[in-house]
Formats: sequence, structure tokens, C-alpha cells
Amino acid sequence: MIRLGFIIGFMALVGVFLSGLSAYRVHNQELAIDGIALARAVDIHASLVQERLTERELLARVASGLFRAPSVMKANMLQPLRSSIYAFKTDFVLASWIARLQPGELPAARAELAAAGFRNPTTRNFDDRPMDPQVLDGPVDVLMDVEPRNSVTEGLTGRVLNDSPTLGPMLARAMAEARPVASDPVSLLGPSGRIGMVLAAPVLQDGNTTPAGFVSFSYELGPLMLENDDLSLFSVALKDPRKEDSELVADERGVVTARPLVANKPLSILRSVSFGSRDWSLGYYPKTDITTRAQRLALIVGAIGLALTAIICGLFGYVAYNNLRLSQEVQRRIGFERRLTAVIDELNHRVKNILAVIQSIVTRTLRHGSDLDVARDLLIGRIHAMSNVVSLLSESQWRGVNLKGLFEPRAIPRADRIAVTGPDITVSARAAQSLSLLFYELASHSDEGHSLVGKHPHIIAHWEISGEGHEATFNFRWEEFNTSEATRRPDSDFGVVLLDRVAPEALGGTAKRYFTDVSYVYELTAPMDTVIDMTERDRTGALAKPVK
Repeated sequence: MIRLGFIIGFMALVGVFLSGLSAYRVHNQELAIDGIALARAVDIHASLVQERLTERELLARVASGLFRAPSVMKANMLQPLRSSIYAFKTDFVLASWIARLQPGELPAARAELAAAGFRNPTTRNFDDRPMDPQVLDGPVDVLMDVEPRNSVTEGLTGRVLNDSPTLGPMLARAMAEARPVASDPVSLLGPSGRIGMVLAAPVLQDGNTTPAGFVSFSYELGPLMLENDDLSLFSVALKDPRKEDSELVADERGVVTARPLVANKPLSILRSVSFGSRDWSLGYYPKTDITTRAQRLALIVGAIGLALTAIICGLFGYVAYNNLRLSQEVQRRIGFERRLTAVIDELNHRVKNILAVIQSIVTRTLRHGSDLDVARDLLIGRIHAMSNVVSLLSESQWRGVNLKGLFEPRAIPRADRIAVTGPDITVSARAAQSLSLLFYELASHSDEGHSLVGKHPHIIAHWEISGEGHEATFNFRWEEFNTSEATRRPDSDFGVVLLDRVAPEALGGTAKRYFTDVSYVYELTAPMDTVIDMTERDRTGALAKPVK
């Protein structure tokens, strides 16, 4: 009994160690996979944003280069450009012409605005307050034309933008650098408007080095930089250039608001994009904690390993204890001990095989960031198929299973829709385990398919034996009618590996899958020697004989 306790304790320690090692490897693997997926998604989003910004900046450059008017003091300067602007990108909120005028040109500008029909042609400050032209000592930037024209935008013309805290510095920098410049985030079309930014491009007339004015385009910040798919792995925030401890985020309607930097939620990845001669920092917050997700998956794997360890230790202890009780019979002690050794070896062999199969099922079902609910259902179904074949083998003392028994309703889903034909064959334990998983995978996929006529597929499972003696061959054919490659859900990664490689190799045969005009066909061919495996059956029969 002491030796048995040590053996069970050692097996428990080994099981706990292997379970912990498996959980550790799964945890690291999931962290690496999720990290790579997140980084790739962030790079794609940042590149799309940069491409979008480059297109808008190119529009400003093209529009500024199309100006060829002899006079810039017109209220319809955008008229020749309207067709070109709308042929390029039309997601701007407002396009405008800002003329750079001398103080003496302001009366003529007011007359031009009045002639163009604007409701308030007077030149005034950026905040709509009256302006005294007498205090001006240099050129001013006057908004002379807007597109589109409506009741809101027409009220903006005539405003002098030099003293605007946001637009004034932008225009001064654009004039100094002679290239398009973007403003800080600002409320568009008034203090209550949506947050966006303005891109101004200087216009240089022929022969002049000083800009005659600016073409500007206003864009909402949400669609421009912060728009994101609801199903993506992250949320996007823009570092607010106006405040070091603030960032801008967009809600599901595209409305942008400012919020303090999240102190307890560090950024996963930072990316920079260029727009309007400025660099903008985009921060990406993962929507789900990949560390927590990896820990959950590792806990599941560890729990499964510990449960299997408990089952194995319990099974081993039960068998060993009963054999030890029988060993008390002196006359049968020597024979029993030999038998016990053989039983343990066979048990270890079969348990390792079952563990290897279950480990493969668990690993392939839970790999690549699978949804845990879907993976759980698949895992339960596949382990149930393994449990059923083990029950059938136990009932026959591991001497084999009748092949038709693998098509019972307790073995595979929707067994009532499968027409089974073929001779009675008792397959070996090894073959039964492979065929049970194969039949379950085929049946589960047929259950989820859609037929061409709106009905469940009609399935025929047929096998036959060709040849005689050692040349006999087992030929199996699975055919699902009323389905096609366009309607049937593709096999999972695990299913493809099982159907094309694992099951055929386990039986020493070959397999192929293909679609006909009206059906999906899976064919498996294997030698009968591996399907029935008389060597394994004889070995099991010898172990089952009573001790003499």
C-alpha cells in the first residue's frame, strides 16, 4: 500500500507539473498571438489614417495651385474650383477663400461681399465683434468666400482671422513656410459645433513670393482620425496638442470630446501620423485585457489537466488496489504480479494515447484566439465523442467495437439523418478512436450546413471490403446530398487536419474530400489489417483471460 501511495503521489506530481507547464505555455502563446494581432491591427489603422490625411493635404495643394485670378478681392473666388474640389474628396465641412488685404482695400472688400449677396458684408473681428480699421497697421486675412453656402456659413464671411487664437497662428505659419499647415483642434462653424481642424494652403500668384491669400478646408476630427470599427480590438484617442494631460476621443456617433489621460489604463501602442506640417500622436487602448484573457485560457487548460490527472490517478489507484488485494492469494501471487505489470503497461499505453488525442483536441480547438464560448462547445462535443468510444471499448473489454455502433445517436449528432450501410465489422480500439472522431467531425459539420433546397442534407455512410486475406481493403464513403461548396461551411482547422492527415495515417490509408454537382463526398481507404488489428485484439484477449 505504501508503494502504491508513492506511485499515485508521483503520478499526481507529474500530472500537476505537466498541467502547469501546459497552462504556462498556453498563457505565453496567447499573449504573443494577441499582441501580434493587436499590433498588426493598429498598424493597419494608422496607415489608413495617414493615407486619408495625405489625400486631404493633396486636395489643399491642388486647390491652391489652381488659382489664376488677376485679383484676389472677389467674393466668388471658389467658383472656378467647385467642380475640381467636389471631384476629389467631398467630406470637408467647409472650404473657404481667405484673402490677404491691406487696410485700404477693406472698403472694396465690403463692396464685393455686398455685391455677392452675403447678408453681413462688413469686415469685423473673428468673434463677430466690430473692428476699427483705423487701428490696423498691416495686412489682414479676411474670409471672402465659403463652400458650401448656407445660412450658417454665409455668416462667417467678412471676418478678420488674424487675432483668432487658433486660426491666426496657423495662417501666420502657412505664410512663413509657404506650405499647407493644420490648426489645433477647434470647434467648427461656431462655439457649439463639432470639434475638427482646419488645413490652410497659401496661394502664390505668378511672380510673387508673398501669399495673396489662403485656401482652407475644415474637417471633422472624428471621421478624419478617430473613426474605428465597433468590432476592432482597440479604441483610438488623439493626444490633444493644446493640453499635455488631455486626449480627444470619438463616440459611436462620431462626436469628439476631450478627456483627461487615463491614469490606470496605460496605452498599449502609440503611432504618429503627419498632417498639415505637423505630427499627431494616436494612442490605442485595447478593448479587452489580453493578459486577463490569456490567464483565463491558461486556467482552463490547467483545470483540464488537473481533472485528467485526478481521473488517471483515481483509475490507476482503483485498478492497482484491487490487484493488490488479489495478490494476497499466495498461490496466484506470481502470476498476478506478472499480469499486473502487463495491465499497467497496457493502461499507460492507452492512457497516453487518450491523453495525446485529448491534448491535440484541446490545443487545436483553443488555438489562434478562438472565442471561448464557441471553443467550449466544440471541445465538449469532441471529448464527448472520445468518451463514447471509450465506453463502447470498455463494454467489449477493449476487444474492439462494432463499426455501426459508432453511428448511434449517443455517438454523433443527428444520427437519424444518416443512412448507414455496410457489412458488420468489429474494428480495433485504435481504429475506433480515430473513426469516432472522424464521424463526429463529419456529422457536426453537416448539421451546420445549409442545403440547396432549404432542407437538411441527406447523408449516406457506406463501407465495403474489397480483396481477400492480407490484401483486403476497407473502403469508406461519406456523401452529403443537397449541399455544395458555396453553402456548406468550410471544415475547421482541426477538422481538415483530422480528415486529411490524422485519421488516414492512424489507419495506414489515404483519404480525399471533394464536391460533386449535388453533394459533398469524403472517401477513406485503408488496409483491413490496420482496421481490425488482430495483434491488438489478441493482446487484449490474453490480458482478459483469468489467471490460472
